[in-house]
Parts: sequence; structure tokens; C-alpha cells
Amino acid sequence: MSDSSRDTAEGAGWGTLEHGEYKHLMPHQVDKVSWLNPKTLWAARNGVLASWFGDPTGRTRSRWVAQRTAAGAPAAKVIQRDDPDHFSFMVIGDTGEGDDPQYAVVPGFLKASQGTKFAVIASDVIYPVGRTDDYGTKFFRPYQDYQAPIYAIPGNHDWYEDLGGFMRVFCDDAPPLAPQPAPRPLSRAWLRSLLWHRPHPADGQHLTEARKLRSSPAQQAVQPGPYWAIDAGPVRIIGIDTGLLGTIDAEQGAWLREVSKGPLPKILVTGSPLYVDGEHHPCPIEGGGTVDDLVRDPDHRYLAAIGGDIHNYQRYPVQVDGRTIQYVVSGGGGAFMHATHTIPRVSVANVTEQEFRCYPLRGDSLAFYSRLYGHRLRLRRLFTLTEAEATAVVAERLGIPPTRTQGPAARVTRRTRLIANLLGAGGRPERTSRFRLPVRKIYTQLFSPSSATYSPPFFKCFLRLDVTPESVRLRCFAATGNRAQELDPPVEDEVVIPLT
Repeated sequence: MSDSSRDTAEGAGWGTLEHGEYKHLMPHQVDKVSWLNPKTLWAARNGVLASWFGDPTGRTRSRWVAQRTAAGAPAAKVIQRDDPDHFSFMVIGDTGEGDDPQYAVVPGFLKASQGTKFAVIASDVIYPVGRTDDYGTKFFRPYQDYQAPIYAIPGNHDWYEDLGGFMRVFCDDAPPLAPQPAPRPLSRAWLRSLLWHRPHPADGQHLTEARKLRSSPAQQAVQPGPYWAIDAGPVRIIGIDTGLLGTIDAEQGAWLREVSKGPLPKILVTGSPLYVDGEHHPCPIEGGGTVDDLVRDPDHRYLAAIGGDIHNYQRYPVQVDGRTIQYVVSGGGGAFMHATHTIPRVSVANVTEQEFRCYPLRGDSLAFYSRLYGHRLRLRRLFTLTEAEATAVVAERLGIPPTRTQGPAARVTRRTRLIANLLGAGGRPERTSRFRLPVRKIYTQLFSPSSATYSPPFFKCFLRLDVTPESVRLRCFAATGNRAQELDPPVEDEVVIPLT
């Protein structure tokens, strides 16, 4: 087994390593997604409009589900598979930017996924707005050699064109929804409709050709809607759609309560993680209650809750009534990297730094960002930290030993502390001011690396889950864009979850 980032700097992808072969998989011309481009931000405006003028996602989702049920999809939305008691499946989140970071994941994903029965994409299949014609280069082409079905749950970006592309690809080429009556003039819905982004009338012309890239019978999967349950071997996997704003409508909430019942052990896959960045986000259900209430109920037998949306890996083993539920963030499948160095020292739900895991390591995240902003601002000598310097200053700020202790520790200087401050590095809760909280939000959302990162290490990741009647073995694999990690994807984290 190859070194991971917890073992050596080379295992993390640093150093003069050979770049991987992933570029051979990419199309000759790539439409680069940049979240610093005003045109991209304007096209993705529906999330902001929903927060200002009301979120129409629930009603639109209900219409999609009703249409699929009328077309013959099972009303219970449960996919019955014939997998044996021993089987494996993949989870990969936030995939579809269609550029180097997404394709850099593919060789290692294909290597680690050998023998798996299916894969699940957890959130944001297609960036920036879920266009149907973007599926060719951002879904069908990268995963054309994965010889098993792929199921998916939508993320907020898949909803930016009212989920039309997602429904066509994953739900049996669902036809467009019938237009709704015009809203009452001067109402909030009317104001929202004036600015609402809608798909181009010609979108989807290239979908038939794109489907040929994943056309073998073994690759086909049809799901009953944007949320579903899969009964596979000894477990039930439940995928929920958290829409534009990370919430659940009442109709989907009632369905979730129903499919959560019963003796089968369950794994939740959601577009909005329930624990992330050292905070608890239980995900409200319209009408009352939360998704996490259902996950925590001992009668429902949830083993894990895996969420996308945040573009890195995190794991929180939370003790609930004498059992452990693994809350996982797995959104590192291809989009730009959300920083982990902004996560403060973890102390949530009795999970501390000793139990918490993340990838990339915080020191690697800080070194990555320092290199990025040194390049952007043309201040490389000032901004760029070595991975050893970044590891040392993160350890000092958090009050923990360095996660990777290869070689002598680097000296923490005024410069390294300054760069850590400027880049929003987290610290101990008792030393974190209110000002630092918005600083971290700015760096993880507004000033994220985006499409500016075109050289390894990319710090991408994906999951493999191996199921037996006794346990589920969850492993997080890394993809850096270097050839060494393509040939032998390193395991960055591993946990065995008992089913009994």
C-alpha cells in the first residue's frame, strides 16, 4: 500500500513527482469553470434569489416526483437490487467541473472501484448550473469506463436550471415540466420570476450522442426521482435531495420518515452534510423536525450519514445512545478544494481532535492556499509556505502535535503566523474571535481556488464501502493528480462500522 498524506509529504503529492495520465482522458477543449467570473455567478443566481424571495424547490420537486410516478416509477421510491450479502459500492461527491481536478480523480477511482456493484454521486453532478449539454464532458466521458450503474442525488448547482438536466439523465429521460400559471403581480414569487435563471431552449441537443459513452447494459440505472432508497444486500442506502438551500420539504420528509423505518441497517447520502467544519447542521424538515432527528433515532438503525456540498473529506464519529454514527463529508470528487485549514480545533458532540479526521490535512490545505495566493498576487516569496512550515504553524494554532512528523519540525516565524492569519487558519475555540468566523467563510466560499488550480496536488478524494452481514468498511482514497497516486490510490482514512 502506498504512503498517504499522514505518512510522508510525497504521499500527499508534494515534491517533484511525475504527473499522472489523467490528461489523456480529457477532451481537447475544456470549458473552465471560474467562480471569480461574474458571468458564472450571474448564471448561478437562483440560490440567492430563493433565499431572498422564497424557495420554490419543494413545489418543483413535488411536480417532478408526481410526473415520474404517473410514468410508472415506484411510488415508494425504493430500488430493489439483487446484490449479495457481501458487496461493495463507491461514493463520490461534487464531481462535475469537467476540468483537471475532476479528471485527475478518474484513474484512481477506476482502480479502487474494481469489483464494486454501483456508485453514488453525492451532490452537484454538474457545475455551474446543471445544463443538460454539460453532461457529455462532465459525467458520461469521465466515467465511461466504470462498468456499473451510477445513481445520484442532486446538489444546489443541479437545481439552478430547475433540475431539468438531472431528471433527463438519471430518471429515464423525464420530459420537461408543464409551465405553471404566472404568479400574482408584485408578489415575492413574481419578483423572483423576473430574475430567475432558466435553461436555454436548445439545451439537450447533444445528450443522445453523449449517452453512447455509457451505453452498455451493465452501466444502466434508472432512479424513481431526485430522492430514493436502494435495498442492496443487508443494507438500505437512502439518498435525499436538499435542493437549493439545504432543507427538506414536507412531502420528502414524510417519505424519509417512512423509509427510515424497519430493521435494515441504513446509510444516508445527502447533499448537505449534517456535521461539517466543526459544526452541527441537522437539516430542517418543512413542518417540523430535522433529518438528524431521524438519523439519531435508534429504531431506524442508521450507521452513517454521508454528505457532499463541501469539497473535502471530514469524519465525525458521534456517540448516540451507546452507539457510534459516522458523520462524513465527502465532496472532493472533482470541484475546487474547500479549505480544511480554516476548521478550528474540533469540539462538537463529544468529538475531539483525537477522533476527527479530515483530508487534505490542515497543513497541506494551508500550503496549497499559500501557493495559490502567492501566484495570484505575485507575492510568491512572501505568501508561499512549504508543507513543513504550514504543518508547524497549524499545529501551533490548534495546540496539537503535527499530524505528519516526517523530518525535523519547521520553525514557526512571524511570516508563517502572518500568512496563516491572512488565509483564515482556524485555532482553538477559546482564542477564536467573532471576526475570525466570517473570515473563514470568506476564504472557504468567496475566495476558493476554483479553476485556477491546474497542477497537482489537487487533494481530491472518493469513498469505497465494503458491505458484509457483520460490518461496513468505509475507506477514503486520495487523488492528487500525480502518477504515483493514480497507480496505487492511498487510503487517507478507514473505519469499520459494525452492523449489529
